[in-house]
Amino acid sequence: MSALNGFSQHSGACVTQSTGGGAVQDLQAKKAGKAAKKEASGNGVLTFEDPRRVDTSLNETIKLLPDELKANMKIKSVTPRPPRKPRLERAASLDEKNWRRWRRFRTSQESLTDPNETSSSNGSLQEASLSPPVRGRATPCSQCCEPNSLHSSPDASEASPMGKSRGSTSDLGKRASEISSAFGGLLRGKAFAGSKPRLSQIMPARPLPPMELNVASHTLRTANRIDSDFMDYRHYSQHKFGRVSSSLSDTRLHGNGMVYDNCSTDSMKSTFSLLTPIRSKDVRSRSYLEGSLLANGALLGAEELSRYFPDRNIGIFVATWNMQGQKELPVNLDDFLLPTDPDYAQDMYVIGVQEGCPDRREWEIRLQETLGPHYVMLYSAAHGVLYMSVFIRRDLIWFCSEVEYATVTTRIVSQIKTKGALGICFTFFGTSFLFITSHFTSGDSKVNERKLDYNKTIQALTLPKNVPDTNPYRSSSSDVTTRFDEVFWFGDFNFRLNKDRETVDSILNQNPETGVSKLLAYDQLTSEMSRGSIFKGFQEADIRFRPSYKFDIGKDSYDTTSKQRTPSYTDRVVFRSRYRDDIHAVKYSSCPVIKTSDHRPVFALFRVKVRPGRDK
Repeated sequence: MSALNGFSQHSGACVTQSTGGGAVQDLQAKKAGKAAKKEASGNGVLTFEDPRRVDTSLNETIKLLPDELKANMKIKSVTPRPPRKPRLERAASLDEKNWRRWRRFRTSQESLTDPNETSSSNGSLQEASLSPPVRGRATPCSQCCEPNSLHSSPDASEASPMGKSRGSTSDLGKRASEISSAFGGLLRGKAFAGSKPRLSQIMPARPLPPMELNVASHTLRTANRIDSDFMDYRHYSQHKFGRVSSSLSDTRLHGNGMVYDNCSTDSMKSTFSLLTPIRSKDVRSRSYLEGSLLANGALLGAEELSRYFPDRNIGIFVATWNMQGQKELPVNLDDFLLPTDPDYAQDMYVIGVQEGCPDRREWEIRLQETLGPHYVMLYSAAHGVLYMSVFIRRDLIWFCSEVEYATVTTRIVSQIKTKGALGICFTFFGTSFLFITSHFTSGDSKVNERKLDYNKTIQALTLPKNVPDTNPYRSSSSDVTTRFDEVFWFGDFNFRLNKDRETVDSILNQNPETGVSKLLAYDQLTSEMSRGSIFKGFQEADIRFRPSYKFDIGKDSYDTTSKQRTPSYTDRVVFRSRYRDDIHAVKYSSCPVIKTSDHRPVFALFRVKVRPGRDK
C-alpha cells in the first residue's frame, strides 16, 4: 500500500507512515548536512542542529501525553472501502457546470497568488500560537522542519516568558495543543481511529469593529457603490411598510438560477449598473407582447403580480385642477404632485385639467419633468380644453392593456368644448380601471343642469371598446361606471354652498378646523349624493381642507371683486368599486401653494387592490 503523507503547516512536523513497518522514515537522505542555526535576532524560535532527532523528539513527546489522549491516537490500518452510492441531485445545466468550474479555477488562482491570505476551509487547525511571533523571514523548509522547539530545547523555558510563569501545568497544555496541531494532517487523512478531537476555537486578537445598518463606512460605500442618499432605503422601507420593491432582490437572483453565490450577486450587480441583471435566454424564452396562456410564466398571472405587489395593492394619485386658461404655468409642481406627507411616490399618477393652458404639450412636459425618469406617460387625451394625462412607473407598463378613451360634450352646441367629460380606461393585471374628468355647468342655482350633465356622461361615454369586460354579468349598458372594476371621477363639478358670503366668511374665520364640517352641511353635492340623485354608488373621502374656489389670482384671499362669489368646494374626487373595500382613501387635500388660477388644485391618494389576470 502506498504511504500516507501528512503535513501540518502550523506545527511544521513532517511525518511519513508506512503500513509495512509503522515507523517514521529517516529524513537523513533529504536533510543531511543541513544544520539549523539559532537566529541571533532573539525572536525566540529554536531549531534542531541535527534533523535526525525529529522522530526521536516526537516519540518522546508522545510518551509524555496523558493516557486518554494516547487511547484516541491508536494506529489503525486503512482498509479499502467500496465507493458510496451517489446522491440523487438535480442535473446541472451546461452553464451551471461552466460557472462552477470557473469559480473553482478562480479560487485556486487566488490561493496560489496570495498564500498569506489563504486559510483552512473549516478553520479547525488555525490555533493561536503560544510562542512569540516570528519576526524574521523564514524559508518554507525551516517552517516545516522546526516543530516542537519548546520540547526539545532546554532553553525553551528561558525563551518563553509564559512558560516561566506557569510551570509544568502550562508546559503540559502547550504540548497537548502542539501535538494536536502537529497531527492535524494525519487526523484529516483518517490515519487514526477513535473519537473526533475537538480543537480550540479561533478567536480574534482584538475585538471586531461594530457593524452599522446605514453602511456609513466610506470604504464599504465605495467598494459596493452605495449612494449615500439611498443607502438606508431598504431597511427603512421594510420597517415602515413591511415590503419594498424587489427589483434589486438577491433572493430573486438565487431563486431564478441566475447566480450561485453571494459573490456572484454582488459582481453581477456592480459590473455595469445597480439594475438587476437580465439573461438573454430568459428574455428570449417568453413573449412580453402576448404573454402565456399557461399558469406558469403568465405575464398577468398571480406569480408576476405577487412579485411586484406582495400585498396586491397599488398606490394611485388622482388630481384635478381648473387652470382658468392661464398661459403661465407654476414655477414648481413638486408640492402638487409630490406632497411631503407620504414618504414615497405613488405607482400611478392621473391628472385631469379643466380650462387647460393653451400649450398642452408644455403642460405634459412639465408633468414629466416633475415626476422624473422613473415614470412614463402611459396615455394622454384631450377634449377641447379638458386634458387628462396618465403616468405609470416604467417597470409596470408591461402589465397594462391597450388604453382607450372617449369624450362627451354636454353643451347644446357640440362644437364648443368647454363643458363635457373625458374618459380613459385600461386593464392593469386583471383589474379594469376607468378615469373620468368632467366640467359641469356653472352657476349657484343650476343644480339640475349639473345632474343632467352627469346622466348624459354615464350614458354617452362609449367605453370599453376593445378591452374585454372583466365581469360582464355586473355591467349595465346604460351606465359606463358599472362596466369597470375601479372607477375614479374627478373634475370641476361646480356644486356650490347654499349660504351667503358673510356667513361662510364668519365660519372660516372663527375656527378653520371645525368650520369645514359646518360648511359641508350647506354643500350641494353632499346633499344630492345622500339622496342618490347623482354619482350613484360613489363615495368621497372626508374633506378637511378649505374651499378650493374662488381665490384672487396670486393671493390667499377669496373673491374680492364686485361679484363677491361665495367660496365653494367645486373641485372634487369621487370613486366607486365593484368589490367592497377595494379602494382605500389615504389622503384627500388641496394645494394652497399654487396660486396661478382662481381654483386650487385638489388631489387624493388611494390604495387599490389589484387582482391577477389571464394572458389573452
